[in-house]
Amino acid sequence: MPATLHDVSRLAGVSIKTVSNVINDYPYIRAETREKVLAAIAELDYTPNLSARSLRSGKSNVIGLLIPELRNAYFAELADSVMRAAAARGQSVLIQQFGNDRESELAVLRARRAGMVDGLLYSMLTLDERDRATIEELPLPTVLLGERLFNGPRDHVTMQNVEGAQAATEHLLRSGRRRLVALGAHPGEVIGSAGLRLTGYRQALAAARLPFEEDLVVSVGPWHRRDGSLAMRSFLERGVEFDGVVAFNDTLALGAMRALQDHGLGVPGDVAITGFDNIDETQFSMPALTTIDPGREEIAETAIELLLERIAGRVEDAPREIAVPFRLIARESAPLGERVAGV
Repeated sequence: MPATLHDVSRLAGVSIKTVSNVINDYPYIRAETREKVLAAIAELDYTPNLSARSLRSGKSNVIGLLIPELRNAYFAELADSVMRAAAARGQSVLIQQFGNDRESELAVLRARRAGMVDGLLYSMLTLDERDRATIEELPLPTVLLGERLFNGPRDHVTMQNVEGAQAATEHLLRSGRRRLVALGAHPGEVIGSAGLRLTGYRQALAAARLPFEEDLVVSVGPWHRRDGSLAMRSFLERGVEFDGVVAFNDTLALGAMRALQDHGLGVPGDVAITGFDNIDETQFSMPALTTIDPGREEIAETAIELLLERIAGRVEDAPREIAVPFRLIARESAPLGERVAGV
């Protein structure tokens, strides 16, 4: 049978009220008492009854996280960061994924959650200005994650897509590369990740007074390893000259790198490549992948803080927007200070 509050109370040698205060992060508890209760919870693998807690307090201490898909490594690692940030504040996280199509995203967004969660963290993907009213009318405190698809109407924690992609492109240009493939474009997209990262790529070329060439822009639908590999294999068949790849996420880069190596091209000897997201796998690939770290941990920490402030009613100001800093991590696929022979 699952452990109960009474079981924790007996093992820790404290009252049920004390156990409840620890679970609900009541501030005025002696450190040694808190440690005893937490040790008992861990030993018994006790899980609080969220429904009962919600009825008593009006709060579930559960946050909803809406993301496109856990199959995408970035979103899986973002979910992990959110769960750890939430747990540090006594919150649990309920994850829902909605896939890559508009109707599924709207269906998940409109689902009834009465009493289940106190607020939402929501990483938009397919919605746009047409859906402003849907976002405004959400009945729960909500913080948006990812791209700034439209102004307001909720707190928003964003990454610097344009600036990050520009930095990755400039890094390859500084190493002497001149013909850079932009891998992962979505034709016609302007304000999504693909559109913003293409803008950063173009800005870096313009700053270096290099022409933008459509032949070097490779469209890719989903951003998985297989898609990156297939897109790169198709591009190689066209025989277009290139010496670098700016991949719009890490999984595309990893797939493309395998295709390049299968084609007999060395990385970075023949082709240098950068990714975006700094997923864990990038430091263990062969070669290790140069990438943009968009600040995933800070995104999670900031979003949780903003959401808990809204849930507690401590903030009634207009929606806030915070863009977290990024950093370029130079690894073997495009090492820092590299120069191509003869350039």
